[in-house]
Amino acid sequence: MPEVEPSEMSAPGVEPRPEKSMPGVEPQSGMPMHEVELSAGTIEYEDTGGNGPAIVFVHGLIMDGSLWRHVVGDLRRDYRCILPTLPFGAHRRPMHADADLSMSGMAEILGEFVEALDLRELTLAISDWGGPLLLLGGSRDERIARLVVCSCEAFDNVPPKGAARLLPHLARIPGGLDAALLPFRFDRLRRLPMTYGSLSKRPVPREVMDRWFGPIRTQREVRRDLRKYVRSASQARRDLLAAMDALARFDRPALIAWASEDKLMPPEHGRRLAELLPHSRLVEIADSYTLIPEDQPAALAAHMREFLSAPQPAA
Repeated sequence: MPEVEPSEMSAPGVEPRPEKSMPGVEPQSGMPMHEVELSAGTIEYEDTGGNGPAIVFVHGLIMDGSLWRHVVGDLRRDYRCILPTLPFGAHRRPMHADADLSMSGMAEILGEFVEALDLRELTLAISDWGGPLLLLGGSRDERIARLVVCSCEAFDNVPPKGAARLLPHLARIPGGLDAALLPFRFDRLRRLPMTYGSLSKRPVPREVMDRWFGPIRTQREVRRDLRKYVRSASQARRDLLAAMDALARFDRPALIAWASEDKLMPPEHGRRLAELLPHSRLVEIADSYTLIPEDQPAALAAHMREFLSAPQPAA
């Protein structure tokens, strides 16, 4: 049985290239932007560097690594924090036209990224997007030493509850995806329940959301990439359901951090994931919606520090 903790815990080989920030938006403080060429295209990523254990932080749709900026600010002095920008709409380098951008294809991009950087004994930290769970039991599974799962898609919740379930249908209508993105041009409309209001209890800063939505508003090929992903939702649901079987065979430590007030990712799913993972620890984070790194970054960082410093279970 997983250990359940209370929710009120308080906070205790690729060369960089010059950063090309979105206008008015800075990269993570002290982290140059790097890029690596993968089979699907060029992936940009930020990297704190250093000799500490590596953590790869993964984001969801129309976001980038800046989702984790506060958590990284806490952990970077002791850990190497790596934040790839996956092709979910906030990426500035479009993928190849023939790239597989289904959920399984995106998971393959993440796995190939980890392999390209030759990361081993890494901690994989995920939020919102459940696709990284497809890596468990696969060919790159042995590179993952620990798993941190924040509120995310799981089981059949793909796309997650709420307005996101309309996206696959809108993406099949000419101009439908463009119309769905229109409200995000206006700061006030970004907080509506049908936009990002259900993802975080507290507003994401305007400059961060401008960074997230800049590429998809201005680049046709970036919109093409997102459209390919959302149109594959039915297959993604089947793939994620099938991946749940591999969780019971993941014999390394896992931290499940779930928002107790989540409106999109059912808290019951966090408890079910903790039951499936044999070496899991479940924490429920109070006063947060899905994006725990935005709503409760100090609490999340404290839980991660405790988890990462604990000894590995005996083989």
